[in-house]
Amino acid sequence: MYSKENTIALQDSTQSFLKNIPDVLTSKEETEKLRDALRFHEYRYYILNDPFISDGEYDQLFKLLERTEKQHPDWITKDSPTQRVAKELTGNFLTVQHLVPMLSLDNSYNEEDLRDFDRRARQLTGLDSIVYSVEPKFDGGSISLVYENDLLVRGATRGNGVQGDDVTTNIKQIRTIPLSARFSDYGLQQVEIRGEVLMNKENFKKYNEALIEKGLAPLANPRNAAAGTLRIKDPSEVRRRNLEVFVYHISDYTLLPGKDTPKALLSHDASLQLLWELGFRSPVHEMHVFRSIDEVIAYCREFEEKRDSLPYEIDGMVIKVNDIQLQEVLGMTSHHPRWAIAFKFKARQGTSKLLNVEFQVGRTGSITPVAKIDPVYIGGVTVSSISLFNEDVIREKDVRIGDTVLVERAGDVIPYIVKPLTELRSGTERPITFPSHCPACNSTLFKEEGEAAWRCVNIECSAQVVERMIHYVSKDALDIRGLGEANIKKFYELGLLKDIPGIYKLNFAAISQLEGFGAKSVEKLKEAIEQSKKQPLHRLIFALGIRYVGETTAKVLAQKVNHLLELKDLSQEALQTLEDIGPKVAGSIVHFFSNEDNLKMLQELEALGVEMNNVQKQTHGSGELEGVTFLFTGTLPTLKRSEAEAMAEAKGGKILSGVSAKLNYLVVGKDAGSKLDKAQKLGTVKIITEEEFLKMINT
Repeated sequence: MYSKENTIALQDSTQSFLKNIPDVLTSKEETEKLRDALRFHEYRYYILNDPFISDGEYDQLFKLLERTEKQHPDWITKDSPTQRVAKELTGNFLTVQHLVPMLSLDNSYNEEDLRDFDRRARQLTGLDSIVYSVEPKFDGGSISLVYENDLLVRGATRGNGVQGDDVTTNIKQIRTIPLSARFSDYGLQQVEIRGEVLMNKENFKKYNEALIEKGLAPLANPRNAAAGTLRIKDPSEVRRRNLEVFVYHISDYTLLPGKDTPKALLSHDASLQLLWELGFRSPVHEMHVFRSIDEVIAYCREFEEKRDSLPYEIDGMVIKVNDIQLQEVLGMTSHHPRWAIAFKFKARQGTSKLLNVEFQVGRTGSITPVAKIDPVYIGGVTVSSISLFNEDVIREKDVRIGDTVLVERAGDVIPYIVKPLTELRSGTERPITFPSHCPACNSTLFKEEGEAAWRCVNIECSAQVVERMIHYVSKDALDIRGLGEANIKKFYELGLLKDIPGIYKLNFAAISQLEGFGAKSVEKLKEAIEQSKKQPLHRLIFALGIRYVGETTAKVLAQKVNHLLELKDLSQEALQTLEDIGPKVAGSIVHFFSNEDNLKMLQELEALGVEMNNVQKQTHGSGELEGVTFLFTGTLPTLKRSEAEAMAEAKGGKILSGVSAKLNYLVVGKDAGSKLDKAQKLGTVKIITEEEFLKMINT
């Protein structure tokens, strides 16, 4: 999209603006230069994932444009980066007609179906062989985009295929959709494009973690999260969900007067390359062109094997006749095009019987209903327990004990109940009754205003005490191996363990008398407990189970202090100045450190030898890998990814979230996937194995 000369010019222009940022710009020409610079950096960040400036620098330039346009509203253009932002929508979405119907694809589930598709296509065209393009079938929400005179004028949902909802305002919140594109350079006046709205797995996980911390039900899966977001009436919430779009088809176009159809629109692969060059994210790197159906089948099978290593959910592959003129010859039925077919991967859904619902008490007192179902094998695992999250979810889904339910498990996402199959009800099904008292201590449950979860507020509740200890010793907290959930519960029931400090006062002589605890296992447990005292401060903060404080927030807090107890001196206002800490999180932290019982527990832990000084911060700057950036992908031979990241950070290294020009080393394991492909294309990233990484760490 941008030539080397354009890139240099736009980067120079950016640096010129950043050197001396005025209150407002004084000329229309300078304002348009700033818009061009911002569009360029949005492309680098959102399409290429290779930013040239920091988020803070981008924000400074964006604010300058906002101030300038506010003072000179007549200078605002429809494709200005500021025009993505919109107020909350009122009323229902308008229904609009697609320029060309959005038909479904015919589905295939085996090689025979694909061979039949190839045979029919050759018969209808009279050809001996056909060239096919093959690309991932993204699992999200389908959309249609219309551009006129280079400007985005409409975005719509698929709807019934003929008509959809006009969601233009929400579409503009998605940064991978350009507000303008130079279609006129190719002689095109109006263009209709098809695409898929997605939430990648990492963003989906982070968003759900935030919902769970707030006591809200997490979103079911990335597909529903993406499709459902399009019809939210608050555009700011659409922005927060970090959706992305892959465009995969130019469905209709009109030419400018006197212009001929560009060569790029004569084949499907060239049209996707055109969209990529115009600033759209299209699957040009995942798509391949093949000259035989055998090659197509082999590629589909190869992709199915690595589907879980991809950053997005896909549920199959799409095979298209690559020649656009041949597509027109083949035409369409009333239901699907004859020139395309979807090869669907193995299903990750199953049906089962809901046998019972148990109510579990979490470490913060939240009550979670857990459905017990007849075991069913889905997506490589046997599922027998499924969280129903909270009372509201039960009511919304109208799930009942005895129902036959549809269960889904996609990739690494936790299994969930899609819906009850109400048509199979016999009349013996029973409504699920949510308790009014804690199932562990019988205290009256309480629900805060604005929250979905019922809670037990009794801090001495036995279930909460046990769950807090389980969290404290867990893998991502202090990682005390040998003291997992089963042993915590066992020691608690036997009176050997009553609270977190008790972990460091265990009676090993008594434990050695228990079945399954020989001298060797007791010694290993003792050693693991001793090692936990030296864990980094951020792990200890996370281990304390402060409400709303996850691993990322724990790291932010650890960087702020030299000693854990310094956190008790920080006000809510001071905490809110830290990265990603809002009023709710800050209030929870203040509440925890103002509780005398919590402070006594921390003092006791320190007296027992638990390190509360920020040793990493005090040695920061002296690490051999200070400033060196790492990213880990695939399954490493001996290390867990979290262990490898911790080793790099201990030496001063920094962990990045994605492949970009800022990345120094990509450490690859088995099934490395798209990150490896991207690093190889980028050419500036050094790709190393775990063995090479360990040599670097140990040198």
